[in-house]
This record gives sequence, C-alpha cells and structure tokens, in this order.
Amino acid sequence: MKTTAAVLIEAGRPFELMELDLDGPKEGEVLINYTAAGLCHSDLHLTDGDLPPRFPIVGGHEGAGIIEDVGPGVTKVKPGDHVVCSFIPSCGHCRYCSTGRQSLCDMGATILEGCMPDGSFRFHSGGTDFGAMCLLGTFAKKATISQHSVVKIDDWLPLETAVLVGCGVPTGWGSAAYAGNVRPGDITVVYGIGGIGINAVQGALHAGAKYIVVVDPIAFKRDTAVKFGATHAFETAAAAAEKINELSWGQGADQAIVTVGTVDEDVISAAFDVIGKGGTVVVVGLADPAKATVHVSGGMLVLTEKTIRGSLFGSANPQYDIVRLLRLYDAGQLKLDELVTTRYRLEDVNQGYQDLREGRNIRGVIVH
Repeated sequence: MKTTAAVLIEAGRPFELMELDLDGPKEGEVLINYTAAGLCHSDLHLTDGDLPPRFPIVGGHEGAGIIEDVGPGVTKVKPGDHVVCSFIPSCGHCRYCSTGRQSLCDMGATILEGCMPDGSFRFHSGGTDFGAMCLLGTFAKKATISQHSVVKIDDWLPLETAVLVGCGVPTGWGSAAYAGNVRPGDITVVYGIGGIGINAVQGALHAGAKYIVVVDPIAFKRDTAVKFGATHAFETAAAAAEKINELSWGQGADQAIVTVGTVDEDVISAAFDVIGKGGTVVVVGLADPAKATVHVSGGMLVLTEKTIRGSLFGSANPQYDIVRLLRLYDAGQLKLDELVTTRYRLEDVNQGYQDLREGRNIRGVIVH
C-alpha cells in the first residue's frame, strides 16, 4: 500500500513530503491510521544533528489514531480500536518491564535506528528502506508498528487531544511526580516551559508542591506556566535562584527539573546550585550524546547528598500511565486542550517547527 509521510533525508534539511510504500502488519504488528501527531522538540534533534538517527527516517513520535488491521498473534487491540502510541514500546516481559520500569524496555533500543526490533523496516521507496522515528513515524498518514507501541484508550476521548499523552504530558508529569518525587509542601523549579516543562508544572501541582518556580526567557511561556499552576516565573536562572532562597529561608529547592530543548552545562550548574541538601536534579532535556554536559563538584555532591538523575518518558509506565492521565483529563483534573497552541496540516510541518523554535507554541499538533 502507499502512504504520504514527512521524511528527513539528512541532518540540516527540512522535512520533505514523500509517497512511500508501506508493508502490512506481520506477526505482532498493527496497521494504524494516524489521526494526529504532536510536534515535539526531540525531532528537531534529528534535523539539527545532535541526536543522529539512521537516515532516511519518517519523523514524528507522538501519535494517536485508529487501528485498521492487525497481524497474526496480536492480542492487545483489534481493528477499530482507538489508541495512543507510546514512543517507548513496552514488551511486558523484559527485565525492565517486569520490574515496573517500562520506560526502559529493551525494545526501545532501536528507536533512533527506526527499524523493528528484528532489524527490518516497513517504509520503503525505490529500493531504499525508510526508518520510523521511535518505531512510530507519526508524520505518516498510515504506519505499521508493533502492538507493544500502542495503548488502547476510551473511544469517546478526542484523539487530537489524547495524542499529547504519547510523549510530552507523561514525560513532564512524571519528571515531577515520579523522578522528582515531589511531595506536599515542596519547592520545585522547572527550567524550560515547552510541551514537557509545562507538564512538569502540572505534575508538581498535582503532587502538592507549595511553590512551583519556572524559568524561561519567553514571556508567553512564563505567562502560560502561571495559568497552569506555577506560583512564580522568571526570565533568568539567577532571578529564580534569588527568589527560591527567599521562599525557602535559605534552604534551597527540593527539585530542579531541566526540560530545556537542548541541555548544556550552564543549566545543569544552575539546577545543581538551586537545590538544597538532599535535593534532586532531574534531567529530561536531551543533548548530543557525545558531549559531556553534566559537570558539578564531586565534593559538594557528597557533602550535600544531592542527586542528579536522568528521566526517560518521565520514568512512567506507558501502558498504565497513558490511560491514567487520560482518565484525569476526562475527570477535569488535567489540562490537555489548553496545551495545544496551533494545529497544522502535514504539509505545514516545517512551519510548525519554525513556530516551535521561535517560542510561539507550547504544543503544535498535526491533524492528518
């Protein structure tokens, strides 16, 4: 069959719309008609070359849609089911899934290669295999993906909104509620208010943080964060640190969550310095894996018992937390509709990412 997709041929080039050949589902796979795809900063790491994938690759890793067909052995879903895709598949039986750490599932090892776990591909053109970002390729109108990458959801939920819980919402929410272990009365600071940072604010608020301080150079994002529950918002890390010192009576913040688009030494240093004894820095944003971006004093790390930890998918469990977050949304306890700044057509994907770069969006969504 054929499908239209937004493809990256190499780093430094924009997305290109192409018609690709698509294989149907094999053992354990499903054919999905994507309804919507989120525009997440992680795809920009591919175009910018600081998170190099195997090219060519179909972009997009935040997706929701309807199952059209299933291959042999598929038991999780059936044709007609509404699903949200998880950018980290979860097999349910590897060491990490079986110990409640689905975000580290062994099946996620090939997300940048864009191939199925067996090394094969489902997108092709002219004898060339095309990968799928995070095994999903949500910037295609149709895709063949693993059943372990989909989570069945209630069919009355709007897919154009539910799509957000495939990446940005649980990644941000979990960075506070799970990785940061925010507790009632804590002081939490969030660096970077995009599609992930804004949900770190929601996660910290739901977990009971007393003060939620955000840092972002763009006024629109700071104002939005306040609407989502932030108590204080600052343009610079220095200004935030001064306020946190006042709010904490000199004790420092309990958590610093780093959700900037590209992590560097400066933001890590600011986060490490702003937390108090026993505090935690949660690093969520990405950077070139070849670059060492975390440099702190080992002596201070010991003497203050601070923790620096990474968090993938918010250290959440996709098969449980995607449904959980949507149930909170359905009950009016989680803001999702308000996250979407602009909706785009697939052919406008490059404009969507330009808007993201220029700070005009909290979250852009492609509606297929």
